Amino acid sequence: MSDPEKRIAVLIDADNAPASKIDEILVEVAAFGVANVRRAYGDWKNPRLKGWESVLHEFAIRPIQQFAYSKGKNASDMAMVVDAMDLLYARNLDGFAIVSSDADFTPLVMRLLTDGVKVYGFGEQKTPLAFVNACSKFTYLEALGNDEPEPVITTAHTAAAAPAEADATGDPAPAAPITPRPGNELRGDSRLLNLLRGAIDAAADDQGWAKLSAVGNQIANRASFDSRNYGYRKLSDLLAAVGLFELKKEGKTSSVRVLPRKGAR
Repeated sequence: MSDPEKRIAVLIDADNAPASKIDEILVEVAAFGVANVRRAYGDWKNPRLKGWESVLHEFAIRPIQQFAYSKGKNASDMAMVVDAMDLLYARNLDGFAIVSSDADFTPLVMRLLTDGVKVYGFGEQKTPLAFVNACSKFTYLEALGNDEPEPVITTAHTAAAAPAEADATGDPAPAAPITPRPGNELRGDSRLLNLLRGAIDAAADDQGWAKLSAVGNQIANRASFDSRNYGYRKLSDLLAAVGLFELKKEGKTSSVRVLPRKGAR
């Protein structure tokens, strides 16, 4: 549930984020607290950011103008980092939501975490794992909503790091929506299995059963995780798809335990 007392700063790298997803992003942020700071960074004189104009007013997002002083460099990144540190030092926020697919923000995330604030990341599936794993929780934009994601306008430095096929307009091709990963693929993901098993073991009773809510809390404390990044809306759906766990429901309480491995007595 959301905590209305938690204060979250939403900082958007408009050069590397689609305007069409901002509604879903703010809904996600509302689950963590109140987005009382909302800022989007970019060179607003650039026609490529025109898609952001209407949503800035609709969602009360403050545009931060940053001119591109050097070709191929993203000055917006630096402005966003400086503002984040200013906000951190003001000591009146409980968390940050960073909207970008740019791994250059990884050091910023790690610095924010050392001060005890949560960092929620939002970006495309192309986002490098270093940034994804650094966040308290990272959600792929393709997992939000049911519509087809729009092409994201990238700057020169991100285009070089993650090239994408372009359409006739020169924009990157739209990223495909996330589909559920099959069970055999999930069972081959050792990092995922270790995370799930470790969380269940830590929350389990003497019979090996763990309340699903406690498992979710354990996972959140251990790593950046969102079941939707694997194509499953809920943690219980993901656990069922893996096929190595047993789930049961008693009233409103759901529990899970690790199935004995084949051949084990």
